[in-house]
Amino acid sequence: MLANNAKSTRQRVMQTLLKKHRCTIIELADEVGINPISVRHHIAKLQAEGLVASEEERHGVGRPRQVFFLTESGVEVFPTRYLRLTVRLLEQLKENLPARMVNQLFSQMAADLVEEYAHTANQQGLSIEQRLELINDLLKDEGFDLEWEKKNNQYYIREISCPYLHVGQNHPEICLIDQTLISTVLDLPTEKVKCILDGDNQCTYVVPDSTKFIPTEEYS
Repeated sequence: MLANNAKSTRQRVMQTLLKKHRCTIIELADEVGINPISVRHHIAKLQAEGLVASEEERHGVGRPRQVFFLTESGVEVFPTRYLRLTVRLLEQLKENLPARMVNQLFSQMAADLVEEYAHTANQQGLSIEQRLELINDLLKDEGFDLEWEKKNNQYYIREISCPYLHVGQNHPEICLIDQTLISTVLDLPTEKVKCILDGDNQCTYVVPDSTKFIPTEEYS
């Protein structure tokens, strides 16, 4: 019975990581409903099995925090029929359509997804930083873990985790979705300078500062 209970708890830990993508020990303890010491025990077992990995992540000021996430093997523990279906659809598209048209389809899909938000941003005259917060919310709803900062008159948008990672490894065209989404809402050109698919720790986009969006007195 104890072995079954341990297995059930471990499954809940993995399900939390599947849903949340990246969690600290405290966050996992809160989600699963057990104490942090027990979480560490289960995480150690999962790491030993190659199902969970960890890394340090900067989170505001102070020391970096340790976050945990599922490895590719960990993700594959869960049913992956939707992944196989997606891959098959992409393969069929690429076999029957020119690469240019496939890229246009991905870009158009992203543009359609955020058309209403982009229109609202334009109508309300949102500043670039207000638009970045809107993008943050949008991409979180899509399963991304995102942060941004301004440095040297440029904005850096970092995607710490990507829900498209396992599909994108064989079909990098899917990266056009989030890049188009960002560009469309900001109404600015967006350059991708780092990519998880290239072995980087995160995807990073650079956007030039612009005087196009002038904050009103309320936000200045």
